[in-house]
Amino acid sequence: MTFKASVLTLYPEMFPGALGLSLAGRALEAGTWSLEAIQIRDFATDKHRTVDDTPAGGGAGMVMRADVLAKAIDHASAGGDLRPRLLMSPRGKPLTQARVRELAAGPGAVILCGRFEGVDQRLIEARGLEEVSIGDFILSGGEPAALVLLDAVVRLLPGVMGNAVSGEEESFENGLLEHPHYTRPQEFEGREIPYVLISGNHKKIAAWRREQSEALTKERRPDLLENGKTDNG
Repeated sequence: MTFKASVLTLYPEMFPGALGLSLAGRALEAGTWSLEAIQIRDFATDKHRTVDDTPAGGGAGMVMRADVLAKAIDHASAGGDLRPRLLMSPRGKPLTQARVRELAAGPGAVILCGRFEGVDQRLIEARGLEEVSIGDFILSGGEPAALVLLDAVVRLLPGVMGNAVSGEEESFENGLLEHPHYTRPQEFEGREIPYVLISGNHKKIAAWRREQSEALTKERRPDLLENGKTDNG
């Protein structure tokens, strides 16, 4: 099954962007996944191809119109399309590795890239959009966020990574940040590779890596440990 991504955007030239390179690019060429970038303005009805209007109730900026976006979404996602409809939004649920894996196991995604002040709430409700955030910061638009989401998903598709085990030992896969990595040379500017990693004792190596992951997580992302406690009761 090919993972199919349909991205609705005012800037289709931003795609595939970095997704056309490296692992994602090779998978795209191989047909492991597909990508279509749809110009939202094509669904506007006036001669100026207007996609936004002033916010109801007043305020700064502009809001993307529900009627135009609805036509674009209906074009990209006809009846019977089982792909989730996502809206890249700073007020959405934080994207997690677990959600990335769910998406990678599915048929694809329809992704709406917001611009301006946001999207008419009626469109979000009428088309069942799942709002997704990639972090607590604001971007100029949803396109960079969509690229991030797709990169995270595509690398997990079957056959994309050379070694599938690589994806199982990374940060967030087990609720912890990933342990430090080392490679040759043995000594670099007076710093040695930890002896345990060259000892050949795989049990001790696994224990060291676990300890390092726990220490890093406690230092940098204690919230992950708290979430883990909550999830486990």
